Formats: sequence, C-alpha cells, structure tokens
Amino acid sequence: MASEKSYEPALTGLLIVDPYNDFLSEGGKLYDRARSTLDALNVVDHMRQVLAAARAADVQVFIAPHHRWRESDPYSRWKTMPPVQVSAAQAHVFADGTWGGTFHPDFEPRPGDIVAQEHWLSSGFANTDLDLQLKKTGVRKIVVIGMRANTCIESTVRFGAELGHEVTVVKDAIGSFGAAEMDASLQFNMPQYASAIISTDEIVKMLSA
Repeated sequence: MASEKSYEPALTGLLIVDPYNDFLSEGGKLYDRARSTLDALNVVDHMRQVLAAARAADVQVFIAPHHRWRESDPYSRWKTMPPVQVSAAQAHVFADGTWGGTFHPDFEPRPGDIVAQEHWLSSGFANTDLDLQLKKTGVRKIVVIGMRANTCIESTVRFGAELGHEVTVVKDAIGSFGAAEMDASLQFNMPQYASAIISTDEIVKMLSA
C-alpha cells in the first residue's frame, strides 16, 4: 500500500526519464503522438510538482536520458536492431545539438543533479552507469517520472527491480502515445515490478512530510 511506503531523503532518488523537448514540448518530433496523454494527465505540470517536492526534501535527482541521435552512430554496422530503435534512428529522434534533443527547460539539470549515461534502447539501466550512480549515493528507493510509459519507463522499472531497488511510479507524471499504452503498463505490467504506483498528490505529500 502506498500509505505504508516511506521516502527518506537519504535513501530516495527521483529519476526523470527522457525529459526531452521532442517528447514534452509542442513542436517536438514525438509531441503530437504523446499529446493526448500529456494533456489528459497534465503530465508536464505534475512532473514539475514532483521535481519541486523532491528538491525541497533534499532528495537526489537523477536523469536517465535516451541516446541522442548522432551522425556518428554505428547503426549501419549493427547486425540487429529492434523496431523501436529502428524508428528512432530513422526519425533522428533526440538529435544531438538540436532543440528536440535538449531537455525541456523545466527539467534541465542543476548543480548536484546526476545525469546518467544515455541508454541506447529503453532501460535506463542497460549499458549505462545509472545503477552505479544510485548505489554510490546510497539510493535504494527510486521515484520514476517521465516518458514513455510502455517503453523506457516500464523497462527502467523492471530493470531497477531486478537490481534490487524499490521502485515507485508516479502514474500521472508519465506519458505515452495513447490511453491503450498507458492502461497496459499501469494495469498489467508495471504492478508486477513497481512497489507502488501512486499519484502526484500522494508522492508530493509523502515527500513533504
């Protein structure tokens, strides 16, 4: 039960997944696909509220960024690529050095925030230093917000649980490409791995206690 959870600042980290303009800002390459859930759940404002509460509580902030597309990417030499990676590569999503590949201005890192290495596919943990950074700062409870529910959020939640972290998902501070994707993740998939799936109001209240 969410009411039984605790979020001690020394043990808790806020993890913001893929807060790029391409996802969260009007004009971004993926914004129109995400707009329905972003608007329905007021996702960006809820992300702001969770981040503000985390900072006020002195909770360590982490960012898990997706790989930024670059001309130098070795995709042409790769022997295998799953569909989601192919589409991102073809569309030059989160292109390095572009506005779309820049973090939304409200989620730019501040001094002391930790930006993990870019993940190539979906999990913020796979082939990055995120787990090391969490462990080095004493974090074992992760509060997750950001994009996209059924890909990077879900993969990161699963992997985090596999590594022994206690993971909380803020259900109205994540978005996706439609209600069906959100429902599949929140109703069937993430409850198997997340220790809590709660609202922005709930996590803000607990962080502020």
